[in-house]
Amino acid sequence: QWQLAESGGGLVQPGGSLRLSCAASGVALDYYAIGWFRQAPGKEREKVSCISRSGDSTDYVDSVKGRFTISRDNAKKLVYLEMNSLKPEDTAVYYCAADIMGLCPLRAINFWGKGTLVTVSS
Repeated sequence: QWQLAESGGGLVQPGGSLRLSCAASGVALDYYAIGWFRQAPGKEREKVSCISRSGDSTDYVDSVKGRFTISRDNAKKLVYLEMNSLKPEDTAVYYCAADIMGLCPLRAINFWGKGTLVTVSS
């Protein structure tokens, strides 16, 4: 069974940093473009960032530009979201998603992870 799994979430103070990871089981993650999405309480899920299959194309929502960095290590079959200068409004469940088309922005979602909670609070 193909699955995505996020890790690295937690509680951090405003201005702090976290690095989220997205790993796959049963699927070759390096074949897919990967997107990070988030859903805050009472809000719709929004796209945060994406990276193409090759890693040469990335995209970010305006609210995280300059603070978040997406990267991938295809040898390790991992995708990362480095989050710096975190703000309370970044509090959300963060999900990774995979698109077999391999392009960023994503065209469609083939797989979702179950999410990891990021809480930014003092």
